[in-house]
Amino acid sequence: MPRFVILEHDHPFLHWDFMLEAGDVLRTWRLAQVPEYDKPIAATYLHEHRRLYLDYEGPLSGNRGSVRRWDAGVFHWLADEPDCARLELAGDKVHGMAVLKRESADAWTFVLTSTARAVR
Repeated sequence: MPRFVILEHDHPFLHWDFMLEAGDVLRTWRLAQVPEYDKPIAATYLHEHRRLYLDYEGPLSGNRGSVRRWDAGVFHWLADEPDCARLELAGDKVHGMAVLKRESADAWTFVLTSTARAVR
């Protein structure tokens, strides 16, 4: 099964990078808040990242701050369309369905549905 990771990233402001393994890259969204149960969170689609971030914690090159793993696990695609992705997450903290919905250009909304739970 493909893997996911949620990294707490302190630069340029505190946010959480939600990364999904997709072949040789990680599809990545910046979450404005820590994932919480049944709460819509503003998300921004970022460029694809290298797979090394699935296991990396620490400082980033180029004065881009540092990252710390908030959660990690495996996932299963339920739907993967250009404007909406649904997936089942099985992580250490997050279990259940997540929905990523495009609102405009790179603006998305991330929601852990009612079958999911998040632990701080």
